[in-house]
Amino acid sequence: MTAHAPDVLVVGAGTAGSYAAATAADAGLDVVVVDRKSESEAGHVACGDALKGAGAFPEAIPKSQIEPAFTNSGVDHGRFEIPSEETVLDIPVPGELAVIDRHEFGRRIIAAAEDAGARFHYDTVVHDVRQADDGRVLGVDAVRHGDPATYDAEVTVDAAGALSILQDCADLSETTFDTNVQFSQFCSAYREIVEVPDPVEWDDALVFKPTERAAGYLWYFPRTETTINAGLGFQMTEEPMELVEDLKRDLRTRPEFRGAEVVDKLGAALPTRRPYDSAVAPGFVAAGDAAGHVNPTTGGGIAGAAYAGCYAAEEAVRAVGEGDTSEANLWRYNRRVMEKFGARYAGLDVYNVLSTAVEVDDLMGLLAALPGEKIAEALYGEASFGLALKTRVVLRSLEYWETVLDFYRAKRLSDGLVDHYSRYPGRPEALGGWQAARDDLMDRVYDAVGAEPKY
Repeated sequence: MTAHAPDVLVVGAGTAGSYAAATAADAGLDVVVVDRKSESEAGHVACGDALKGAGAFPEAIPKSQIEPAFTNSGVDHGRFEIPSEETVLDIPVPGELAVIDRHEFGRRIIAAAEDAGARFHYDTVVHDVRQADDGRVLGVDAVRHGDPATYDAEVTVDAAGALSILQDCADLSETTFDTNVQFSQFCSAYREIVEVPDPVEWDDALVFKPTERAAGYLWYFPRTETTINAGLGFQMTEEPMELVEDLKRDLRTRPEFRGAEVVDKLGAALPTRRPYDSAVAPGFVAAGDAAGHVNPTTGGGIAGAAYAGCYAAEEAVRAVGEGDTSEANLWRYNRRVMEKFGARYAGLDVYNVLSTAVEVDDLMGLLAALPGEKIAEALYGEASFGLALKTRVVLRSLEYWETVLDFYRAKRLSDGLVDHYSRYPGRPEALGGWQAARDDLMDRVYDAVGAEPKY
């Protein structure tokens, strides 16, 4: 058995893990990243490949180091296909947008963390969490290249992705760490990288199409004009889909994919839920998918994971320097996440809840009636529905008036939820009262839209 004792242990070499490792190592701490994949496969993950706002990513990994992974920077809008309405809706996407080669992106952020001084241990499978008698997380037990290995650290960063094994193994019952996590709060997704023989006409757009059920959609994201990321996913509250066959069935209906070749395929579980109420425990911080840091309406998680990884590392660096890695001393991490994107994502979760309660045809009919720019604003948490717009929507969608009313109610409740998250408590002892008030707001959401409780 080999033993390792870095200052900071990061589990997972994805976006959150690599940004955390780069940040902590650059601050002078000894950092080890463990990942179950081989060195050649590290960074190869199932992803839609769309990257928004890369110019505003954390400086821990400069844009110049990841920009070569951008394969299509000419994308500027979403193309929403609505077969039931025989229409296509163009939705502008605000801010910088690109489609990337996700494996290349993964390799580049790992290289940046290595350049900062982090060490990566590949082919390392974690099977248990090491904890002190008082509950503080001490590190993990693992198997590396087939041999037992232990890792002890002052702070362990859980960047192990959705349904992290660390959270299954650790006893977090005496902490504030969010354990209200269920499979129904996740999405099951599958994607293929497909080479088509001729350039597609929509290489400047992210193409979306609803599945035949609510809470699911297909996507076609052009890495280049002939290399397409094609995938689909569904909310795990719904009846399971045959992901591979359902995707192939749609591909066969699209002329541009005749003669296409599949060059890569992967599946994954993705969180489509609000951010964890608390992602800290003594000696332990979770970031990225492992803490629900994903836009629950789009599944986009790269930006949130990058910031969360940096924040987790910055707070770990401070806590290690002060010799205090308690829950209270790591708490500021929670506040920083909520202030940066967590409150907005929690508000958007209201629309995810709504999507499970409406008929897919009604939802598509309403979307066809809405101006594209307002849908874009809603997806990014900035929508404003004035009287003129309400009148316009009602006149164009009288047959969907109940769904219009549901969306209006959801918008008001979403705004109230974002406002509540802006008052996230400054200390662990105040979390219970804040959660009780939030849960009252969520009960109003379920009642207003007729959805089953999600949490």
